[in-house]
Amino acid sequence: MTDEPKLNPKLENLRRLVGTWDVELVFPADTSNKMHGHAVFDWLEGGAFVVEHLETSIWIIGPDDSSEAYSVLYHDERGVSRVYQMSLSQNTWKIWRNAPGFSQRFEGKLSEPGNTIMAHWEKSSDGSAWEHDFDLTYTRVK
Repeated sequence: MTDEPKLNPKLENLRRLVGTWDVELVFPADTSNKMHGHAVFDWLEGGAFVVEHLETSIWIIGPDDSSEAYSVLYHDERGVSRVYQMSLSQNTWKIWRNAPGFSQRFEGKLSEPGNTIMAHWEKSSDGSAWEHDFDLTYTRVK
């Protein structure tokens, strides 16, 4: 087979994320302690998937033809691998994982015209009591 995969039309909505971003993390326990990094969103395999490289982690995003949600495969330098669900509707970006012992959820708001994303992560050990984990600000570089 020599044909390149074509852009999956269900990923067209993620075009807003594709590019290079500066990322700032702020932990609520010490808001003066800020971490800075970079994220790059790009097309994988000609548009079959979207990949995010965020410092030492990788996120591979793909659609399911029978669902409006995306699936996300995550892996980082610690050897941690997780599967999340994701949505991007209008200007709200959500990622979530409901797993015994450690659930997580993320919500980001994209600014107009989409050059900034203000976001936060929450975590839960029982799936019902949620704790604010940290805040992120994505600022588009290009």
